[in-house]
Amino acid sequence: MADTVFHAERRAGAGKGAARAARRQGNIPGVIYGSKKAPTMIALNPRELALELNKKSFFTNLYDVELEGTAEKVLVRDVQLHPISDKPIHVDFMRVDPNTRVTVHVPVVFDNEAAAPGIKRGGVLNVVRREIELVCLATQIPHEIRVDLTGLDIGDSVHISKVALPPGVKPTIARDFTIASVAAPTTMAAETETAAPIAATDVEVITARKPEEGAEAPAEGGKKEAGKPEAKGGKPEAKAPEAKKEAAKPAPKK
Repeated sequence: MADTVFHAERRAGAGKGAARAARRQGNIPGVIYGSKKAPTMIALNPRELALELNKKSFFTNLYDVELEGTAEKVLVRDVQLHPISDKPIHVDFMRVDPNTRVTVHVPVVFDNEAAAPGIKRGGVLNVVRREIELVCLATQIPHEIRVDLTGLDIGDSVHISKVALPPGVKPTIARDFTIASVAAPTTMAAETETAAPIAATDVEVITARKPEEGAEAPAEGGKKEAGKPEAKGGKPEAKAPEAKKEAAKPAPKK
Protein backbone atom coordinates (compact mmCIF):
# COMPACT_ATOMS: atom_id res chain seq x y z
CA MET A 1 0.00 0.00 0.00
CA ALA A 2 1.33 3.40 -0.92
CA ASP A 3 1.86 6.01 1.77
CA THR A 4 -0.58 8.54 0.29
CA VAL A 5 -3.76 8.40 -1.76
CA PHE A 6 -4.69 11.10 -4.30
CA HIS A 7 -8.41 11.39 -4.95
CA ALA A 8 -8.97 12.24 -8.61
CA GLU A 9 -11.79 12.89 -11.04
CA ARG A 10 -11.88 11.89 -14.67
CA ARG A 11 -11.48 14.75 -17.16
CA ALA A 12 -13.73 14.93 -20.19
CA GLY A 13 -10.90 15.19 -22.68
CA ALA A 14 -7.27 16.05 -23.40
CA GLY A 15 -5.70 19.26 -24.63
CA LYS A 16 -5.25 22.79 -23.36
CA GLY A 17 -8.97 23.56 -23.34
CA ALA A 18 -9.80 20.66 -21.02
CA ALA A 19 -6.84 21.50 -18.78
CA ARG A 20 -7.95 25.14 -18.46
CA ALA A 21 -11.48 23.98 -17.61
CA ALA A 22 -10.12 21.82 -14.77
CA ARG A 23 -8.10 24.77 -13.40
CA ARG A 24 -11.17 27.03 -13.50
CA GLN A 25 -12.90 24.50 -11.26
CA GLY A 26 -10.01 24.72 -8.80
CA ASN A 27 -8.38 21.40 -9.69
CA ILE A 28 -4.96 20.41 -11.04
CA PRO A 29 -5.05 18.57 -14.40
CA GLY A 30 -2.95 15.45 -14.78
CA VAL A 31 -2.47 12.24 -16.73
CA ILE A 32 -1.80 8.59 -15.88
CA TYR A 33 0.10 6.57 -18.51
CA GLY A 34 2.15 3.39 -18.88
CA SER A 35 1.73 -0.39 -18.48
CA LYS A 36 0.63 -0.60 -22.13
CA LYS A 37 -2.70 1.02 -21.31
CA ALA A 38 -4.39 4.06 -22.76
CA PRO A 39 -3.62 7.33 -20.94
CA THR A 40 -6.21 8.44 -18.40
CA MET A 41 -6.93 12.17 -18.04
CA ILE A 42 -7.58 13.18 -14.45
CA ALA A 43 -8.10 16.25 -12.24
CA LEU A 44 -6.53 16.30 -8.76
CA ASN A 45 -7.39 17.98 -5.48
CA PRO A 46 -4.81 20.83 -5.13
CA ARG A 47 -4.67 20.54 -1.33
CA GLU A 48 -3.66 16.87 -1.44
CA LEU A 49 -1.00 17.61 -4.03
CA ALA A 50 0.39 20.60 -2.09
CA LEU A 51 1.00 18.43 1.01
CA GLU A 52 3.32 16.13 -0.97
CA LEU A 53 4.87 18.48 -3.51
CA ASN A 54 7.63 19.91 -1.29
CA LYS A 55 8.74 16.58 0.19
CA LYS A 56 12.14 15.24 -0.87
CA SER A 57 10.58 11.86 -1.57
CA PHE A 58 7.92 13.27 -3.92
CA PHE A 59 9.52 11.76 -7.03
CA THR A 60 10.59 8.50 -5.33
CA ASN A 61 7.44 7.63 -3.39
CA LEU A 62 4.70 5.38 -4.74
CA TYR A 63 1.18 6.82 -4.60
CA ASP A 64 -2.30 5.45 -5.11
CA VAL A 65 -4.58 7.49 -7.35
CA GLU A 66 -8.18 6.64 -6.54
CA LEU A 67 -10.41 7.15 -9.54
CA GLU A 68 -14.11 6.10 -9.62
CA GLY A 69 -13.60 3.55 -6.85
CA THR A 70 -10.46 2.01 -8.35
CA ALA A 71 -6.91 2.70 -7.13
CA GLU A 72 -3.91 2.68 -9.44
CA LYS A 73 -0.36 2.60 -8.11
CA VAL A 74 1.68 5.36 -9.72
CA LEU A 75 5.01 7.18 -9.62
CA VAL A 76 5.30 10.93 -10.21
CA ARG A 77 7.35 11.59 -13.35
CA ASP A 78 6.89 15.32 -13.99
CA VAL A 79 5.28 18.43 -12.53
CA GLN A 80 4.75 21.60 -14.53
CA LEU A 81 4.80 24.83 -12.49
CA HIS A 82 3.41 28.27 -13.28
CA PRO A 83 6.30 30.55 -14.37
CA ILE A 84 5.27 33.33 -11.97
CA SER A 85 3.45 31.76 -9.00
CA ASP A 86 5.36 28.43 -9.01
CA LYS A 87 2.08 26.63 -8.36
CA PRO A 88 1.56 23.25 -10.05
CA ILE A 89 -0.48 23.40 -13.24
CA HIS A 90 -0.08 19.81 -14.51
CA VAL A 91 1.14 16.45 -13.14
CA ASP A 92 2.29 13.33 -14.99
CA PHE A 93 1.92 9.92 -13.30
CA MET A 94 3.30 6.59 -14.55
CA ARG A 95 1.55 3.31 -13.74
CA VAL A 96 3.79 0.79 -12.02
CA ASP A 97 3.61 -2.85 -10.94
CA PRO A 98 6.03 -5.13 -9.04
CA ASN A 99 7.96 -5.85 -12.27
CA THR A 100 8.32 -2.26 -13.49
CA ARG A 101 11.91 -1.03 -13.60
CA VAL A 102 12.37 2.73 -13.35
CA THR A 103 15.16 5.31 -13.42
CA VAL A 104 14.90 7.82 -10.58
CA HIS A 105 16.96 10.58 -8.97
CA VAL A 106 17.35 9.91 -5.25
CA PRO A 107 18.54 12.64 -2.83
CA VAL A 108 21.75 12.18 -0.79
CA VAL A 109 21.85 12.70 3.00
CA PHE A 110 25.18 13.07 4.86
CA ASP A 111 25.58 11.65 8.37
CA ASN A 112 28.16 12.04 11.20
CA GLU A 113 29.84 15.28 10.14
CA ALA A 114 30.98 15.68 13.77
CA ALA A 115 32.88 12.38 13.47
CA ALA A 116 34.97 13.59 10.50
CA PRO A 117 38.44 14.78 11.69
CA GLY A 118 38.88 16.94 8.60
CA ILE A 119 35.69 18.89 9.30
CA LYS A 120 36.64 19.29 12.96
CA ARG A 121 39.92 20.88 11.86
CA GLY A 122 38.04 23.45 9.79
CA GLY A 123 37.76 21.53 6.53
CA VAL A 124 34.81 22.12 4.21
CA LEU A 125 32.46 19.39 2.96
CA ASN A 126 32.49 19.69 -0.84
CA VAL A 127 29.28 18.04 -2.10
CA VAL A 128 29.74 16.81 -5.67
CA ARG A 129 26.34 15.08 -6.04
CA ARG A 130 23.22 15.98 -4.09
CA GLU A 131 21.22 13.42 -6.06
CA ILE A 132 22.17 10.09 -7.59
CA GLU A 133 20.43 8.54 -10.57
CA LEU A 134 19.47 4.92 -9.85
CA VAL A 135 17.88 2.03 -11.73
CA CYS A 136 15.68 -0.35 -9.76
CA LEU A 137 12.24 -1.91 -9.46
CA ALA A 138 9.46 0.54 -8.72
CA THR A 139 8.74 -1.26 -5.44
CA GLN A 140 12.39 -0.96 -4.29
CA ILE A 141 13.04 2.76 -4.77
CA PRO A 142 15.01 4.13 -1.78
CA HIS A 143 13.71 7.47 -0.52
CA GLU A 144 17.26 8.69 0.18
CA ILE A 145 20.90 7.60 0.07
CA ARG A 146 22.75 8.04 3.37
CA VAL A 147 26.49 8.70 3.28
CA ASP A 148 28.60 8.23 6.43
CA LEU A 149 31.37 10.81 6.88
CA THR A 150 33.01 9.13 9.89
CA GLY A 151 36.81 9.22 9.74
CA LEU A 152 37.13 11.51 6.72
CA ASP A 153 40.13 13.84 6.90
CA ILE A 154 41.11 16.79 4.71
CA GLY A 155 41.74 15.50 1.21
CA ASP A 156 39.61 12.36 1.64
CA SER A 157 36.55 11.64 -0.52
CA VAL A 158 33.55 9.30 -0.61
CA HIS A 159 32.87 7.26 -3.75
CA ILE A 160 29.71 5.40 -4.71
CA SER A 161 31.51 2.08 -4.11
CA LYS A 162 31.65 2.92 -0.38
CA VAL A 163 27.87 3.42 -0.14
CA ALA A 164 25.63 0.48 0.74
CA LEU A 165 22.73 0.41 -1.74
CA PRO A 166 19.67 -1.82 -1.31
CA PRO A 167 19.66 -5.13 -3.22
CA GLY A 168 18.73 -4.71 -6.86
CA VAL A 169 19.46 -0.96 -6.83
CA LYS A 170 22.29 0.22 -9.11
CA PRO A 171 23.57 3.64 -10.23
CA THR A 172 23.20 4.48 -13.91
CA ILE A 173 26.87 5.55 -14.06
CA ALA A 174 29.20 2.56 -14.32
CA ARG A 175 32.39 4.21 -12.99
CA ASP A 176 33.20 4.74 -9.31
CA PHE A 177 32.25 8.42 -9.15
CA THR A 178 32.79 10.83 -6.25
CA ILE A 179 29.85 11.87 -4.09
CA ALA A 180 31.63 14.28 -1.71
CA SER A 181 35.07 15.23 -0.38
CA VAL A 182 36.58 17.20 2.49
CA ALA A 183 38.52 20.20 1.20
CA ALA A 184 41.03 22.37 3.06
CA PRO A 185 39.68 25.69 4.33
CA THR A 186 40.61 28.86 2.45
CA THR A 187 42.55 30.27 5.42
CA MET A 188 44.76 27.19 5.62
CA ALA A 189 45.53 27.40 1.91
CA ALA A 190 46.48 31.07 2.30
CA GLU A 191 48.84 30.31 5.19
CA THR A 192 50.49 27.55 3.18
CA GLU A 193 51.11 29.92 0.28
CA THR A 194 52.56 32.56 2.61
CA ALA A 195 54.91 30.06 4.24
CA ALA A 196 56.33 28.90 0.91
CA PRO A 197 60.09 29.64 0.59
CA ILE A 198 60.99 32.60 -1.55
CA ALA A 199 63.72 31.97 -4.12
CA ALA A 200 66.90 33.96 -3.47
CA THR A 201 67.77 36.55 -6.10
CA ASP A 202 71.28 37.05 -7.44
CA VAL A 203 72.90 40.15 -5.95
CA GLU A 204 75.83 41.76 -7.73
CA VAL A 205 78.71 42.46 -5.35
CA ILE A 206 81.16 45.18 -6.39
CA THR A 207 84.65 44.54 -5.02
CA ALA A 208 86.53 47.32 -6.79
CA ARG A 209 85.82 50.45 -8.70
CA LYS A 210 87.50 51.47 -11.92
CA PRO A 211 89.90 54.37 -11.18
CA GLU A 212 89.19 57.64 -12.81
CA GLU A 213 91.39 58.72 -15.72
CA GLY A 214 94.77 59.78 -14.41
CA ALA A 215 94.22 58.21 -10.99
CA GLU A 216 96.28 55.37 -9.56
CA ALA A 217 94.69 51.98 -9.13
CA PRO A 218 93.53 51.24 -5.58
CA ALA A 219 95.40 48.84 -3.40
CA GLU A 220 94.95 45.09 -3.83
CA GLY A 221 91.50 43.92 -2.81
CA GLY A 222 90.00 47.28 -3.60
CA LYS A 223 90.91 48.68 -0.17
CA LYS A 224 92.45 52.04 0.50
CA GLU A 225 95.43 52.48 2.79
CA ALA A 226 94.35 53.47 6.19
CA GLY A 227 94.95 57.08 7.08
CA LYS A 228 95.74 58.15 3.51
CA PRO A 229 92.66 59.66 1.95
CA GLU A 230 92.72 59.77 -1.78
CA ALA A 231 92.76 63.17 -3.49
CA LYS A 232 92.08 64.23 -7.03
CA GLY A 233 95.04 63.42 -9.31
CA GLY A 234 96.02 60.35 -7.27
CA LYS A 235 98.15 62.27 -4.73
CA PRO A 236 97.54 61.96 -1.05
CA GLU A 237 95.61 64.82 0.33
CA ALA A 238 97.61 67.05 2.67
CA LYS A 239 96.74 66.75 6.28
CA ALA A 240 95.21 69.75 7.88
CA PRO A 241 97.60 71.49 10.29
CA GLU A 242 97.04 70.69 13.88
CA ALA A 243 95.29 73.32 15.82
CA LYS A 244 97.68 75.63 17.64
CA LYS A 245 97.87 75.17 21.27
CA GLU A 246 96.31 77.88 23.33
CA ALA A 247 98.97 80.58 24.16
CA ALA A 248 100.18 80.48 27.68
CA LYS A 249 98.78 83.22 29.85
CA PRO A 250 101.36 85.78 31.04
CA ALA A 251 102.52 85.37 34.60
CA PRO A 252 100.90 87.84 36.99
CA LYS A 253 102.99 90.81 38.01
CA LYS A 254 104.55 90.74 41.45
